[in-house]
Amino acid sequence: MTAVQIEAFFDEPTFTVTYLLADPATGRAAIVDPVRDYDPKSGRLSTASADRLLARLAERGLTLDWILETHAHADHLTAAPHLRAKTGAKVVIGEHIRDVQKIFRGVFNAADVSIDGREFDRLVRDGDRLPLGSLTIEVMHLPGHTPADVAYRLGDAVFVGDTIFMPDYGTARCDFPGGDAAALYRSIRRLLALPPETRLFMCHDYKAPGRDRYAWETTVAAQRAANLHVRDGIDEAAFVALRQKRDATLAAPVLLLPSVQVNIRAGNLPPAEDNGTHYLKIPIRLA
Repeated sequence: MTAVQIEAFFDEPTFTVTYLLADPATGRAAIVDPVRDYDPKSGRLSTASADRLLARLAERGLTLDWILETHAHADHLTAAPHLRAKTGAKVVIGEHIRDVQKIFRGVFNAADVSIDGREFDRLVRDGDRLPLGSLTIEVMHLPGHTPADVAYRLGDAVFVGDTIFMPDYGTARCDFPGGDAAALYRSIRRLLALPPETRLFMCHDYKAPGRDRYAWETTVAAQRAANLHVRDGIDEAAFVALRQKRDATLAAPVLLLPSVQVNIRAGNLPPAEDNGTHYLKIPIRLA
């Protein structure tokens, strides 16, 4: 059986890993969680990271079919619109993005944001399958971090988004609107019920204390044996208590506000105002 070819592209400013997946038999490709470069101090946007992906596609003679979002990220802006414009690839996200849109449309008073996911080309649900040349991508709905998180499975490789991190770092936070620590525990246990040799590819890495290099690939067996938060022997109640205690200490991600309001629009900016400029909103909370 043909195995998917995987290349990782690490964006250190946001600690995000983007993956280029290719079917060597047909040259068809997919990209998971692409990053659009954004400087929050100046408001300047760039497509440098996405252009490196496009250059690599051209270098390898690959045709991009899918841009796969694991969820509406709160720590980076997606480069999906740029990649779609350059290649015609379809932007895919879990169908529960509609729940996330409902929440944040109100937060940002963003009347242009739909609540039906129409900004994306394809909404997928648990068990859906997408063709990638001679290969098949299987969708796993893994809620908890957000209601809409999905993972993408190709053979023995699973791209898990923010569901779980490297074993020495633990698991994703659940304190964003719609997050649910109990749901995350059940999602992770479902993920860890896959064969022990299954390879798990992280969306982020922050170098756990004592580790001096970034890492983003591990296995089901390694997670079950050693994950700080959810290894075998830690039950749901213990995990929920740990996760909620830890979440209460975490600061908001630096790019939370710009990321979410762009990513619920499938990476598009809010409509330009009458002066031709796009603006991002910062809701003010009075103490």
